[in-house]
Amino acid sequence: MEVFRRHDVRITMAQAREPMGVHKRDHIVAILAMPVVAAQWRERHDRDANEADISSMYDELVELQLACLRDFAKLIPGTLDTIAACRERGLKIGSTTGYNREMLNVLLEEARHQMFSPDAALCVDDVPSGRPDPYMAQRAAIEMRVYPPEAIVKVGDTVPDIDEGRNAGMWTVAVTKTGNELGLSEADVAALTGDELTRRLAAAEDKLAAAGAHYVIEGVGDLMPVLDQIEARLSAGERP
Repeated sequence: MEVFRRHDVRITMAQAREPMGVHKRDHIVAILAMPVVAAQWRERHDRDANEADISSMYDELVELQLACLRDFAKLIPGTLDTIAACRERGLKIGSTTGYNREMLNVLLEEARHQMFSPDAALCVDDVPSGRPDPYMAQRAAIEMRVYPPEAIVKVGDTVPDIDEGRNAGMWTVAVTKTGNELGLSEADVAALTGDELTRRLAAAEDKLAAAGAHYVIEGVGDLMPVLDQIEARLSAGERP
């Protein structure tokens, strides 16, 4: 939102979040392609946004993102318990992101301080293209030496996350309450009435299920029962 403001264009939080999960440069391109935003850009600049504009905005975004990442790097409640449970099962844990390597390294450092280090961590700099293409998930599997793809579960909180997992032939689990579709801080969630929270969670679940998620959960702390169900389905001969 700040990057667009610097270019005299105002976007809403919903518009900013809509393309979440893709490469940040693609994220800017997707917002600029929204008819309302494109019209506002033309009104302000007497032309459409061009490649130079996009490159400039991406550079600004990287600078702004790096300046604030550490302020928003606290692990979501339930993460460490779920990781420990996965480790007890002998599972490996990978990470993929729409951030670039510089941003990812900041987050990996903060995660290590909080006792979490994934076995593989891939970003858009490591592959030909990011989400919805499957390459980050596939390369993470290669680095962890995990196969076949139906033995892998992709967990994410955006539609491109689900697309990435499905395109890689993996099971997909979407997150609502602690993710992008709800789009609220822990304090903001706590401030909602029960009915309003239920309504918003239902809308997020519907959107992610419609995108093809095999399962939808509120947070990563709810993952282990889903893994039990996936194991049962695999044993019965099912595939994602």
